[in-house]
Amino acid sequence: MPDTLRGVSGVSTSTDPAGSLPAGRFHASGWNPAAHRQDAMTTVQLMFRADSLFLRVLLAAAVIASLQACQGGNRRADLVPPEILVAPYDTSNGDALWAVAPLGNESGVSIVDTDAIVDTLVAKLNEVRGLSCLPLNRTFAAMRSRNLRVIRTPADARMLASTLGVDALLVGNLTAYDPYDPPKLGLSLAVFSRDRQASEPFDPMRLRTSYSDSDYRLTNSQFADKPVAVISEHLDGASHDVQLDLQRYAAGRHDGQNALGWKAHLANMSLYTEFAAHFAVARLLDQERLRVGLPPATPPRDRPAATSAQAER
Repeated sequence: MPDTLRGVSGVSTSTDPAGSLPAGRFHASGWNPAAHRQDAMTTVQLMFRADSLFLRVLLAAAVIASLQACQGGNRRADLVPPEILVAPYDTSNGDALWAVAPLGNESGVSIVDTDAIVDTLVAKLNEVRGLSCLPLNRTFAAMRSRNLRVIRTPADARMLASTLGVDALLVGNLTAYDPYDPPKLGLSLAVFSRDRQASEPFDPMRLRTSYSDSDYRLTNSQFADKPVAVISEHLDGASHDVQLDLQRYAAGRHDGQNALGWKAHLANMSLYTEFAAHFAVARLLDQERLRVGLPPATPPRDRPAATSAQAER
């Protein structure tokens, strides 16, 4: 029998002609389990070392991140006072009281929530010093009691203002709405005073039959039933003019740690609606200030802009 077939089941490692069997792993009785266990232990040790190195790197990164977070939390951002609106009325007997009627939708967009925009207008009116505003639910209740679905005439506006017991009623329409960047929002608003009465038509027969001119006086002009203040604004977020106003408004009204800074108001339609409501209320108050005979406020676009440091906070 040849030497290469010596043994019952073994194969000699020294007589392998092709040299394809690794030396030391076969002996006279077959596969060498001791050598196999040694190679397996070496592989496990290498894998353990690699896992240990990965865990160390991961732990170091976590420690660095936690330290940075602690440092960022300890760093207090400087507070910037926001722009505050002041009503031009005499508040010696209390704040003036307004209400807002539901907005009509003339924007061509059917999915817009006009009641949410009215709530934003109410919130901005309540932020004005010297002015208070009733919530929209109170207006809805008064309209139901008067069987009013919409405000169509100045007489309807005065009647609703008298029902609510407010000094003025704000009515209007939504003229544009686009929530996508850059956002667009248009508002057409009018303020009706409760104190103004409807103008009486001129009666030439009464004037002719009166004994003197003083017996017939035109106490109400033809503008008596008109709104006391009217604005129409289209705020396009792509306009640099609007962005300057937005940057001034956002100073003191956003998180200084936000990466977007004041531009977060362009990326969020709710925030942009708050800006548009604030801008519209400011324009109405400017007209009211002129009507009551007070010096006009500086127009928003002529006010000194906030510094770049303040705007980024």
